[in-house]
Amino acid sequence: MILRFHDSVPINRMSKNYDLKSAAAAQVTAPVFPYGPPSPRGPSPKIGLIGCGGITEHHLKAYQQAGWEVAAFFDPVREAAERRRDEFYPQARVCESADDLLGDPDIGVVDIATHPKAREELIIRAADAGKHILSQKPFATDLETGRRLVQHAADAGVRMAVNQNGRWAPYFSYMRHAVRSGLIGEVGSVHMVLNWDHTWTAGTPFEDIHHLMLYDFGIHWIDAARSFFRSAEAVSVSATLARFPDQPVKPPLLASVAVSFPLGMATLAFNGCSRFGARETCTITGSKGTLHAVGGICAISSVEVHTGEGVATAEPEGSWFPDGFRGCMGELLCAIEDRREPENSAADNLRSLAIVFAAMRSADEGRPIAL
Repeated sequence: MILRFHDSVPINRMSKNYDLKSAAAAQVTAPVFPYGPPSPRGPSPKIGLIGCGGITEHHLKAYQQAGWEVAAFFDPVREAAERRRDEFYPQARVCESADDLLGDPDIGVVDIATHPKAREELIIRAADAGKHILSQKPFATDLETGRRLVQHAADAGVRMAVNQNGRWAPYFSYMRHAVRSGLIGEVGSVHMVLNWDHTWTAGTPFEDIHHLMLYDFGIHWIDAARSFFRSAEAVSVSATLARFPDQPVKPPLLASVAVSFPLGMATLAFNGCSRFGARETCTITGSKGTLHAVGGICAISSVEVHTGEGVATAEPEGSWFPDGFRGCMGELLCAIEDRREPENSAADNLRSLAIVFAAMRSADEGRPIAL
């Protein structure tokens, strides 16, 4: 007996899209969204910076650009604090200690930009001093500590935000606004791929972080991916780590993460040993459309918007550095002004940290981790 599966299928149903071609789409105007970094309406409290390492150059450029005053600096290496002060805010003072800065009644907000192990005590002391807090990410080394710090800040009556500056990278911010507007319907998948050279970490303290890809670097993209699913909670996480051939640093520079949501999935792939052809891609697919963004690492300049109306290309103005940093502090200042929680609150960031810590555990144990 010969089975002829197609005999009973009408001809018009046999025209399958085996070559995966897309139908031609009309070019339409890109929708406009308020994706730029937020700024308070009135005068802002003065800022104190604790920790004056390399990344703070971008913090200070953003604050200077926005017109916010940094009035005090502290770093255990006094020369580092003096260098940042002289470069950006010559009228500011360099403090003798963190307590000296926290005791300054003119300081209303503290930007804590130290390494993770030093942050816990500084966050507690800042909250006790009545200072609002912007903490560098990740703000805690484990979830229990994170919950305790969130509660401590709440009990002290201060706002606490986390410097997840990727949220206000222009392309991510535009995509997040597009998703929240309902433009592409319910999000079903987020797919991110990054290829870049992270071997510069050789010989730095970052080389001692085994989960460098997930804990220190990938957290920006994990946080962004979660934000695209709106309020949906992650269900489970699966992750893997691997070493690139002949990589010159200790931590594995290859990582993949799959995050399952009740309806949908986010997948992320990282290659931190791509010395040539650095590239970042992000695709968000929803029930009514798709968003595509492709370009340089942290430097994507356009977003393709595909819907039933056609295809549009948005070109968000600005750049991750410094707009992402301006967005984090700006959102905190707006939250202080409006007496509300910031979007990048530490309480919200616990959900991103839960995914990161589950990914680390999954990679170590070789199995999916339920959340």
